[in-house]
Amino acid sequence: MEFNDILYTKKDGVARVTINREKVMNAFRSDTVEEMILALRDADADPSIGVIVLAGAGERAFCTGGDQSSHDGKYAGRGVAGMPIEELQTLIRDSRVPVIARVQGFAIGGGNVLATMCDITIASEKAIFGQVGPKVGSVDPGYGTAYLARVVGEKKAREMWYFCRRYTAAEALAMGLANTVVPHDKLDETVDAWCAELMEKSPTALAIAKRSFNADSDNIRGIGNSGLEALALFYQTAESKEGANAFREKRKPQFRAVRDRKE
Repeated sequence: MEFNDILYTKKDGVARVTINREKVMNAFRSDTVEEMILALRDADADPSIGVIVLAGAGERAFCTGGDQSSHDGKYAGRGVAGMPIEELQTLIRDSRVPVIARVQGFAIGGGNVLATMCDITIASEKAIFGQVGPKVGSVDPGYGTAYLARVVGEKKAREMWYFCRRYTAAEALAMGLANTVVPHDKLDETVDAWCAELMEKSPTALAIAKRSFNADSDNIRGIGNSGLEALALFYQTAESKEGANAFREKRKPQFRAVRDRKE
């Protein structure tokens, strides 16, 4: 397989999917998501693979969500909201093997959601987590909200989405958003060690355990699908477009003024 937006390797039972868009802090566009889907499908279909590592290239960011600079206020790919992000999230959940998020820097917006979706999150002490949707006229109406609340609790999840604050790796660990935090120069060593440990475990037992964990929150899939239908309509409004325009123009958005404006 040849990819432009990601790096994909398989070695010693570990498949590594790395978003390779360092210049935009590993923000994803439609092509990125499509390539990640292909890689995850390939890894899941390979019986030699026992663990998948999801990562971002470079030192600054794991992933900063959708690339606001690559479109004119809406995504141009397939999927309910113009990008098959719901398919990517489903593949992370439904993969028969554990998926580890390797977070070395910013995990913001859709990047924070991806890290949340992974079975395990291993973070550098330099990692920063947080949501940004309401600041740019967007939201994740499924796993990024409802499942996040399962992980960090209702109060903290609402705080993350309503205020769009950033959280240190230590804070992420305390709220359950990360499994472990390690010195930056020990991140790869730690990820490798956790992968090696997983490779020693029964793959069938791990697959059954993962599906059992998922069963408790599978209703969120339906909530998310319904929510994304509404999100596709929201992206066409002046209010949502104001968020994307303000981000590109490096100014504060005027959501209420735009929303209340008479067309």
